Amino acid sequence: MEQTHKKQNVAFSSVIASLFLTAMKLVVGIMTGSIGIISEAAHSGLDFGAAALTLFAVRMSDKPADSKHHYGHAKVESVSALIETGLLVITSIWIIYAATERLIAGTTEVEVTWYAIAIMVISILVDFSRSRALKRVAKETNSQALEADALHFSSDILSSAVVLAGLVFVSWGVAWADAVAGIAVAVLVGYAAFSLGKKTIDVLIDAAPEGIAERIEEIAATVEGVIKIDKLRVKPTGPQIFIEMAVCVNRTLSVEKVQAISSNIEQKMRDEFSVGDITINCRPIALNSETIAERVHVVGLNHNLHAHNISTSLGGEKKQITFDVEIDQRLTIKQAHDTVTALEDELRCEFDEELDICIHLDPLRFDERATSLLSQIEEEQLRATIINASKKIVKIHDVHDIQIRKTEQQKLIITLHCSFHDDALLEEVHSLTSQFEGLLYRSLNNAGRVIIHAEPLA
Repeated sequence: MEQTHKKQNVAFSSVIASLFLTAMKLVVGIMTGSIGIISEAAHSGLDFGAAALTLFAVRMSDKPADSKHHYGHAKVESVSALIETGLLVITSIWIIYAATERLIAGTTEVEVTWYAIAIMVISILVDFSRSRALKRVAKETNSQALEADALHFSSDILSSAVVLAGLVFVSWGVAWADAVAGIAVAVLVGYAAFSLGKKTIDVLIDAAPEGIAERIEEIAATVEGVIKIDKLRVKPTGPQIFIEMAVCVNRTLSVEKVQAISSNIEQKMRDEFSVGDITINCRPIALNSETIAERVHVVGLNHNLHAHNISTSLGGEKKQITFDVEIDQRLTIKQAHDTVTALEDELRCEFDEELDICIHLDPLRFDERATSLLSQIEEEQLRATIINASKKIVKIHDVHDIQIRKTEQQKLIITLHCSFHDDALLEEVHSLTSQFEGLLYRSLNNAGRVIIHAEPLA
């Protein structure tokens, strides 16, 4: 909001200054008959129109995006700057025509007075003041319309100085100096129009600012997880830029991790640039360093299946891959088999070779069951049975946090914790807890579910 007020205030003050200079130059130009001063009055008159257009543009450009203008209204400033370019060109042509006509005709009735000199000095001072103010605010707000207006006032300083010099030469008897000064003003105005027009057209045709795409790629490459930048588009719109980019990431990453990578890229972009909006498309790619287990896991996830206990045998003529997948327990065996068959087909395409695949189907349970507490006597008996079973496996220590509940079908749901020495390998721990589960299922005929949590020995 503060920047909006700054832009509008400096634009309004420029309108007043342009109107003041136009009126003074026109009166003095008519009174003295100086083509240089009259051309400056025309120049200032166009500056007045351009300043008014700039004021309108900055007010329009600050409006937020809506249903019809998805990128906001910032390009109104660029359209304004393009119109100002056209006005500058018209001014240049008119000045050159009038000055050339006077040179050919030889009519040089110019009266050099103190107020003619004074008005040009005042013009230079006002133009200098307005140019500095406009440039400062244009830089702070990255406003192209204010930058164009600053360019107008900067060119006015030079053109006023040329006209002032022409008046001095006329006073020394060089009568044609006034017309030459007018032509010089036209050349300066034309150069300003060319510079402004080139920059404005670049914005209107969405040319990316020089060097910004390379800088964006450098920043994105510093984000952990980004392998390479596949595509990048930058669209400047007023003081902001809109970014569309595609980055390649490891396909084995989780959705949450990929989202975190996108968020990190966006935050770094907003820290570096004034970003209106940024769209990031993350493209998963396979790395040469992927293991067989990782490749099987990724393909399984593509079928909404969790592959685990993946084992590979590289001996013989064919590569053998075995693993377990969890399948919805409500499916029939036919439905489950069709599901894993599709998985097998994609795995063969993935490895592009003859494979011997064996998949074990695990029923995926996700039902909610009502349970109830046991009587104290029954619970104590079951706890004793569990503790005794654990003693048959030497490396299991400290069985604790035993929880026992009973379902409506009188099936036991048992959860417990047990400890192992810190240096025990996970593979061995898993084997021992599986043995412990088997002992409990055999010892308790009505055991419905046994869950054992292994942890290091405290």
